[in-house]
Formats: sequence, structure tokens, C-alpha cells
Amino acid sequence: MDWVETLVVVAHVVVAVALVGLVLIQQGKGADAGAAFGGGASQTVFGSQGSGNFLTRSTSLLAAIFFVTSFSLAVFAKQRAEIAGDAGIPVVNEVRTSVPASETADDNLPALEEDASGEGSDTGNESSDIPVIE
Repeated sequence: MDWVETLVVVAHVVVAVALVGLVLIQQGKGADAGAAFGGGASQTVFGSQGSGNFLTRSTSLLAAIFFVTSFSLAVFAKQRAEIAGDAGIPVVNEVRTSVPASETADDNLPALEEDASGEGSDTGNESSDIPVIE
């Protein structure tokens, strides 16, 4: 099965390069106006009608082959994904969104120091590591 996949990949790359080359060779729609007034149409390789019909059909054929090879590569990739799924790769089915109370880190937090009034001190505590800017 690997040699078939390799053959399809090679054909896919060759067709892609040929398709790009054919598109770049083709002339735009505006080039026909110059040929209508004797712009050297008799000097073309494809005859006096020009290369439009040949290149258009060749591009269509290569595009069809490109789509077939693309689809084939997608099928090969799907088969490989199914084989990898059967190979014992763990699948995560459950996502935890909350942490149980036994795993909270509140027990590791330092307790807040309280002043003589029983309220938490926010300013004036000289033993604090946080500098107070007044």
C-alpha cells in the first residue's frame, strides 16, 4: 500500500508543477486583439488559431488529475488516522472543568495578619514585604 501512496504523491507534485507552468504560459484575454491585426499569429507553434484551445484542454485535464490525486491523498490520510487510532494511542473523553475540594491549594496559603482591632491591616504594617507609597 505504501508504494501506491508514494506513486500518488509523486504524480500529485508533477501535475501541480505542470499545472502552474501551463497557467503561466497562457496569454490573457487582451492578447487576442493584437493577433487580430496581424500580430504574428502565423509564427506560433500551434498554427494560425493560436494555442488557446490546446492549452485550455491541457489545463482542464491536469486540473481533473490534480483533483483526483488530492482526493486519493485525503483517503490515504483518513486510513492512516484510523490505523493510528487503533494502535493504542490514548483518547481523552473526559474534560475536568472543576477541581475537587480535596485538591485545592488554600491550605498552603499563608494566613493574613490581623491588627489589634481584628481587621486585616492594609497600611502601616512595618513587617510587610510590600512597600507602601504615601
